[in-house]
Amino acid sequence: MLAAPLPWLRALKDTARSGLSVERASLTPLAAVRGACGVGLVIALALLIGNPQLAVSSAFGAFASGIATFQRSWRPRPVLALAASTGLAISTFVGYLLVGLPWAFILLLALWAFLAGMAWGVGPTSGVVAAFNISVMLITVHLPTSTLGALSHAALIAAGGVVQAALILLFPVRPWGERRDTLADALAAVADYARRLRHDPMAPFDPEPLIEARSAAAVTPRQARRRPRQLHGYRAMAERFRPVLASLADPVVGGAPMVGPERDRVRELLAAAATVLDASARAIRRGERVRLPDQALDVLQVPKSGPVLSGPARRAALRLIALTDDAVEAAQEPVEVTRGGVLARVTWHVADREGRRSGFPDQPPVVDASLDGPYGPDPEEIAAEEAAARAAELARRKAAGGKHTPAAGHALARERHLHMPTLAGLVPVALRAFRRELHWKSPILRHALRVSVVVSLGYLLGRALPPAHGYWVPLTAVMVLRPDFSRTYQRGIGRAVGTLVGVAIAGTVMALAGPGSYLSAGLAVVSVGLLYLLLSTGYVIASVCTGAYVVFLLGILGADWYQTAYERAGLTALGGLLAMLSYALFPAWDTPLLRDRLGDWLAATGRYAIAVLDAFAQPAEHDPRQVREALLDTRAARQNWEQTLGRAEAEPVRQHGRLSRLSRRSASDAQSALVTMGRACMLLEAHLPSPHPSFRPDSAAADFSAALAGDISTAVTAVRRSEPVEWNAVHDALARWWEQADHPPPVALRTAELLTDALDDLAQAVAPKSAPRAGSGR
Repeated sequence: MLAAPLPWLRALKDTARSGLSVERASLTPLAAVRGACGVGLVIALALLIGNPQLAVSSAFGAFASGIATFQRSWRPRPVLALAASTGLAISTFVGYLLVGLPWAFILLLALWAFLAGMAWGVGPTSGVVAAFNISVMLITVHLPTSTLGALSHAALIAAGGVVQAALILLFPVRPWGERRDTLADALAAVADYARRLRHDPMAPFDPEPLIEARSAAAVTPRQARRRPRQLHGYRAMAERFRPVLASLADPVVGGAPMVGPERDRVRELLAAAATVLDASARAIRRGERVRLPDQALDVLQVPKSGPVLSGPARRAALRLIALTDDAVEAAQEPVEVTRGGVLARVTWHVADREGRRSGFPDQPPVVDASLDGPYGPDPEEIAAEEAAARAAELARRKAAGGKHTPAAGHALARERHLHMPTLAGLVPVALRAFRRELHWKSPILRHALRVSVVVSLGYLLGRALPPAHGYWVPLTAVMVLRPDFSRTYQRGIGRAVGTLVGVAIAGTVMALAGPGSYLSAGLAVVSVGLLYLLLSTGYVIASVCTGAYVVFLLGILGADWYQTAYERAGLTALGGLLAMLSYALFPAWDTPLLRDRLGDWLAATGRYAIAVLDAFAQPAEHDPRQVREALLDTRAARQNWEQTLGRAEAEPVRQHGRLSRLSRRSASDAQSALVTMGRACMLLEAHLPSPHPSFRPDSAAADFSAALAGDISTAVTAVRRSEPVEWNAVHDALARWWEQADHPPPVALRTAELLTDALDDLAQAVAPKSAPRAGSGR
């Protein structure tokens, strides 16, 4: 239970098992070969025109650049390679200038390590690349012998990144492939959701694929001009499908009974929609045309015998039919329709000038006015487009001498996209993240302080030890340390075991073959190729390849393999132990944050519910951006809660004082209640009124929304302080709404009742326990 966390021995056992595990992952052999070739080219050129020391420095530059390109990032790979090599080159040169002054170098190292730790506030990729640069710098600063030599080493390190970037541009491996896969995964997840709704109208949905698809949709202006047309509109389509599917399947909001012809029709529509979504996902993933079976298109028509559904279910069905047609139109190319039977045949359907295809369902006029609903164009995309239009108009007016011309009044239409800041644009983002994390309770600040102190102490300890390569102690520490407990201990154990195996393998090869500089360089290239190939299978495998790579690389310098292997294994174990001990002494536990994260999720979901209800209260003043932004905040808060909960379950700490008193069951019940609350809001989204005079304001919805806003604000504080949660105002408003409601009750009222039930479940889940139960271990 979270209230009685795992003791240290059991926590160490679990983290050790995770750190030594090998995961199944999709491999990218062509990208791995390309990265290894970049390292090999740099080493070969350095050996031909320079000396072994230059070869080793350049190899580390290309190696670090290659590692950066394999990180989980949507930024262009050449940019990652150049940024990593440039940072390493600057660090190497400045570090060499101060390495002769131990205390000055230690101060520089502490500052560099602190900034690397704070880089985690910008994002995981920034934190990983910064930490890797610190570790490599600890090796490269000891290779030059003069200031001019240090400048040459820095130039070759930067050249390593240029070579990697050039290879990526000259030999692209499945360009846009990761973005295609992410978008296809989002569509496939919605398709799977539709199929599960056929059998379980209350089936849960994990928004993670949609969150990933949104992250992947952020591009630079240059990428926006070059991205394939299939990556343009499908993400918003997947977002719009989800509430319509859920509303159609739900027997309370949609109104289709669980048994009978209406439910059969609902199941047929859900299956057909899933078929269209799967076909779109397959086409996006493979970069081919959409192929649809004719049976699915036949279902997505209003039956000749007349409509089967009625009320909210019929409206949801009409929107679903229109959405499936939009999903096909998003392909912007001919669609292949396969017809079954003994003589199977294929027909091609091309859209006419008005966007219609013969054989495809026409969008019902009643749906057109409000089809976009809350899932119209993304607010951020609209804002970006409007800003671009204003800039273009201003430029045209300036070119026209400030005079108004017809061209000046017409902004060029630009394709909408989520904006990704350039590297220069990341500077203010990093500064804001730095200021945001500058408080004592921040896990990022505590991680930065921990890294800074441990790296400095590790460097002093390494200098005091007899081995010549004492820098491996701080090198290992900075690579092992992470902001949370589980990853730090997983990496510490995986690093020690993997390095021991790697140096054992490399030492055996060196002892049997006795390779010279060129053969050692070749073996180092093979090792780094295996590292790039197997990087996603687990940290222990990556440590095996890294350990072998370092032994072979230092073999270029003529270092004694036995001494290198011995020092590498021992000092790595010492550095890992130092990192794990530092976290135990100066931790940043996630367990005390559980109630705060739960309060954040409740507040975000409350804003989401209020935004949806306000659309019924004041249809004319409804802004789709408010609902969309509230939904994104809810997803972010839920993701933050789930990540915090996952990390807390592995922590070996006990509850005391103001620490969270949520048991595992209470946390699960609270999470289920908030998920249900979000689902109720999503169901109502599919029926949002359009700003049309025929939609009158709903005073009961306004009353309920105001009551919910007041109770949510009080409940968030109560959850954080572990106090009882009450929903008196919400229950009173719901009772008044029922008294005023017609028969059958409106969709908003039925959804409000579902929402109230979820709030009651949440109050019960987070209710403070007056005394610990027997056997709870509190």
